Amino acid sequence: MSESRERGSARGAILRAMTVPRDFEHRYCAVASRDPRFDGYFFLGVTSTGIYCRPSCPARTPRREHVRFYATAAAAQAAGFRACKRCIPGAVPGSPEWDVRGDVAGRAMRLIADGVVEREGVPGLAGRLGYGERQLRRILLADLGAAPLALARAQRTHVARLLLETTGLPVTEIAFAAGFASLRQFNATVREVFDASPTVLRERRRRGNEPHVPNRMEIRLARRAPFDFRSLLAFLGPRAIPGVEEVVGDTYRRSLRLPHGPAIVEVTDDGTAVRCRLALTDPRDLGPAVARVRRLLDLDADPVAVDEVLGRDPVLGRLVRATPGRRAPGVVDGAELAIRAVLGQQVSVVAARTIAGRLTAAHGTLLAAPSGGLTHLFPEPARIAGAADASLPMPAARRRTVRALAAALADGSLALDAGADREVALGRLRGLAGIGPWTAGYVALRALGDPDVLLADDLGVRRAARALGLPDNPAALRARAETWRPWRSYATHHLWASLASGGASAGVRAGVDRAPAAPEEIVP
Repeated sequence: MSESRERGSARGAILRAMTVPRDFEHRYCAVASRDPRFDGYFFLGVTSTGIYCRPSCPARTPRREHVRFYATAAAAQAAGFRACKRCIPGAVPGSPEWDVRGDVAGRAMRLIADGVVEREGVPGLAGRLGYGERQLRRILLADLGAAPLALARAQRTHVARLLLETTGLPVTEIAFAAGFASLRQFNATVREVFDASPTVLRERRRRGNEPHVPNRMEIRLARRAPFDFRSLLAFLGPRAIPGVEEVVGDTYRRSLRLPHGPAIVEVTDDGTAVRCRLALTDPRDLGPAVARVRRLLDLDADPVAVDEVLGRDPVLGRLVRATPGRRAPGVVDGAELAIRAVLGQQVSVVAARTIAGRLTAAHGTLLAAPSGGLTHLFPEPARIAGAADASLPMPAARRRTVRALAAALADGSLALDAGADREVALGRLRGLAGIGPWTAGYVALRALGDPDVLLADDLGVRRAARALGLPDNPAALRARAETWRPWRSYATHHLWASLASGGASAGVRAGVDRAPAAPEEIVP
């Protein structure tokens, strides 16, 4: 099977597993039932009112002949519809299709959410994706119903609304922070999309808010239910690098390196949404910060689709029913994750965390305004490539791998950002000496957001499989896991977590992040 056919087959499997209504009648039935599971998957425009809504909008269901369906909010806006004031269609989880798909449309959506068009324009977006501007426009119009500029415009209006409703920034500053070229363009776009002036949107801010602190804001991030936030904390907490991230009670906090400066984010779950507090250097980074937090927490996932597939397995189903809504944690920085993966080869989670902490203390960027236990940004790849041996306490072969990986990330020959082509990135990653199947698979699972990675050679996965009565032979486990497609990444997390029946610390002691003894990854 050719590479293009493999990609098409994987995409088809994902779409089938999502059980999303594709034809008009099934989508209309979802709207009539006000089913919130499909919010973000598609939007409906109502020709009799000129507004567009999410499927779960509480308003009266419009007549069939007045309904038009769109793949994105941008497509609905481009067709002349304005946002509904009741359901606020921009405040929904993104479509998981754009996160799990590795094709051009999915990569483009992730890059646009990360603010690439605002920083580099459409030529920059096209260049990152490896296409010409005209070709990219044709692809996005066909797949998403909107051209790159329309998609970026929808992103700007969403960021503008967040800034208007959560900060006390002057309207002029908000206009430019959201990416608009002029105040006139900002005012016209906000009125067109929301049928309200920026001043009216600002008046919707909740009364009783604390006094505004510049560049500090709190927003609510939508996610689909069920959502197992506790399992996210159990996974991220033991791996938290001292000085860079921490779990305090039911809150996860970390530093972020964003396009216009460092930031600190803290997230917790209030039962209906994720509460996200941000301290930014520059408000222009709100969009990228939100996009990266959503990727880290896997907030755009469809847990119902995932749990339905995995729950059919008689063994794995027990784990799914015990912890419905388990997410596959992603990253805020793909380069950071790749380096951490190599640091974790053949050692326990605790040891890898210690090494990463020492590396950060020696080469990380000190925050101008430390907060609690957060004092540094994780080191940039260029600094790690030139790090002294004392900063990398590990066998010489692994040091060479770390430096080679960091150099490739620094010079751009290896890209692991939101728009990375998964197959190209993994091919280049595997070409580095010391990078074998486990490391490449772990990077695919977390940094590249591939939903269908089974780390069958991982020591923790094999131990969990054996304890559950599943095959612990990698080949036999892969054969059994065929029915778990296309959500084997989530199955991997279920297996890891099953080792921690005595708490998260049990999973750390089991060394669930330890690489297998693959020949190319054994170091002296």
